[in-house]
Formats: sequence, structure tokens, C-alpha cells
Amino acid sequence: MLDDLDRALVHALHLDGRAPFSRIAGVLGVSAQTVARRYRRLRTEAGLRVVGLPDPHGAGRAQWLVRLTATARSAQDIAAALARRPDTSWVKLTSGGTEITAVIHAPAEEASPDSLLLRDIPRTGGITAVSAHLLLHTYLGGPANWRRSAQALDEEQRAALTYRGGSEAVRQPGPADAELLAALERDGRLGQGELARATGWSPDTAARRLAELRAAGALFFDVEVDAGMFGARARALLWLSVRPADLEEVALALAGHGELAFVAATTGPTNLVAQALCRDPADLHRYLTRRLGALPAIRTLETSPVLRTLKAASPSLTDLARVRRASR
Repeated sequence: MLDDLDRALVHALHLDGRAPFSRIAGVLGVSAQTVARRYRRLRTEAGLRVVGLPDPHGAGRAQWLVRLTATARSAQDIAAALARRPDTSWVKLTSGGTEITAVIHAPAEEASPDSLLLRDIPRTGGITAVSAHLLLHTYLGGPANWRRSAQALDEEQRAALTYRGGSEAVRQPGPADAELLAALERDGRLGQGELARATGWSPDTAARRLAELRAAGALFFDVEVDAGMFGARARALLWLSVRPADLEEVALALAGHGELAFVAATTGPTNLVAQALCRDPADLHRYLTRRLGALPAIRTLETSPVLRTLKAASPSLTDLARVRRASR
């Protein structure tokens, strides 16, 4: 579990993933060396990682949430193969280890992710069912953080650490930004010199383009951290069917629930998907029966327990050894 300083550091990074340790330290009342040491420890022990991600709409990208059902013998290998792909994020083993979910990132003009999915992953006997759901609108997730991981700082501290970019109109991401975005997907806290080496630009050019993309809202920084460190031991994907006339109202209500880290509208037989992070199965049961049960517009609910997350927000996977261990 995290102590108060750990939680404050995670909250600070949610507010500005690239905030200098010296600025965070000044707000928290500790030394910059202490903040840097805590950051390194959390990277090792809590999976802490800051990643820079392009806004999918501004970058002309579509996101497909794919569900695969597989035999118990092959599911972990298939999940590991998906995690190694550069066009996937949020790869999870769910439902007793026989279902895999993943987000596939594709050009917006792609009619479906089938060619991306089936071109590289053979149709083996191990895969028994595949469905794909286009993410139409995200109500919680991306730049909006899980509330229970961002509750440590008071109002004055939040004001001092919140990132504030310019408002000028700038060029949206294009092919020339590919190396910059790829570097930030691997590590959102890379310095100007490291970004310059990754892009072939000068440090000033790399810093200026990074500032432009942030100011335009075309790039945001996400914080990956093990939710178990915040006491969330029961995790589940929720597939909900809601009357279309009530979809917006229900989705906005769910986005305000502290138990949820992600809420989005999708295509398919269910039109809302959410991720619940609860303390234990009893806490998850209370959430499903009391909070969700109080919303009469929800027609059906399917709950898929998450057994393991092999890959989180960034399509860039830096720890292949971890995926290999998870797939055993």
C-alpha cells in the first residue's frame, strides 16, 4: 500500500505528468531528491509510469475494443501476442482466463479492425469467438483520471501543480511527429535532450513542438499505476445495455462514480462499457446491486472479472519480460 507522500506524488503526476520534481517537491514540502527517489521506487514496486498519448480524434485514430474467447490452454499466449503489438493497449485476461479484451488503435477510415487483428494473429483452434466494439465516446478515462488515485492534494496544491497550456491554434499531429509521439508513449517524462535524440530535432524544436501539441489538447499524459496499491483488489469490466434515450444521462452518472476508472459508449449488443475497481468482491457486489441497481435505465449488465492486465494505456510496451512472465 502507498503512504501519504506516495499518493501525493501520484496525484501530482495526474495533474501534470511532466512537472519537474523540484516543483512537485516545493508543493509537497519535501526535497527534490526525496521526490525523485519515491518516483523511482514506485516505478519498480507499483508499476508507476507516465506516458504521453495523442488524443485519438485529433490524431485521426479509431479505437476498437475487441473481445476474444479462447481455450484455457491458449488464452494466455494469445493475450501476450496481443500485448506485443504496437497498435494495442489495455490488454486484459478476464472471465476465468478464457476471455481476452484489448483496445486496438486503427486509422479512422478503417471500416473494422478485422484486417489488423486477423492478419498477424492466426485463426487457431484456440480462438472460439471474436467481437469488436467501436468506442464512440469516452466519458471517463484518458485525460480524466480514476478519482481514487487522485485524492491526496488539497485545493491550493492542485492549483499549484495543474498544467496550464496556451490557447493558441497550432498544427495537429502529423507524420512528422511520429518519432516524438512514439518516444513519449514509451516514457512521458523524457527530457528535451532525449526527445531531441529520438526525433533528430534540436532540443528547442522538440520542446516547442511538445508544448504546441499539449496546448492544442492533441497530447495528454496518463499515469499508469497498479490499482492494487490503492486497495482495489476486485476489478471487473462491465458491459451494459441502456435505452438509447437514456445513454447520455446514465454515462454521465457513471463517470461520477468513484468505483469506476473508465466509461465509454460503444457499438454492439451492449452500448456502454466500464471498468470497476473495488476493494473486494463484497464491495463490487454492493456497487453492482446498490449504485448500478438504482439506475432503472440499465436493461442488462454483464460482469467480466479482470484476472490480469498485461498492457495498460500506452501502445508502447517496454517490459517484454513482464508480459512473458504473465503469459506463463
